[in-house]
Amino acid sequence: MADEIRQAVRTHLLEDVLAGEDPSNLTDDMPLRTSGIIDSMGVIRLTGFLEQRFGIRVEAHETGVENTDTVDAIVSFVESKAD
Repeated sequence: MADEIRQAVRTHLLEDVLAGEDPSNLTDDMPLRTSGIIDSMGVIRLTGFLEQRFGIRVEAHETGVENTDTVDAIVSFVESKAD
């Protein structure tokens, strides 16, 4: 399931946040929040996408950097919610 989540998250980020960016520039450990690539509105859009795509509920306190700063962190977070 991790591969499916990873691909969906990468696609979303490349379409919503990094439009026009070379997909190879988005690495799984690239800092998204702490580097400023994703701002607070981006987190809201990402959260909505995760809830809709994976049928999970993301609480406000779960949207911190620890769960949303990298593709790897997002994948781990979604997997933990899907259990």
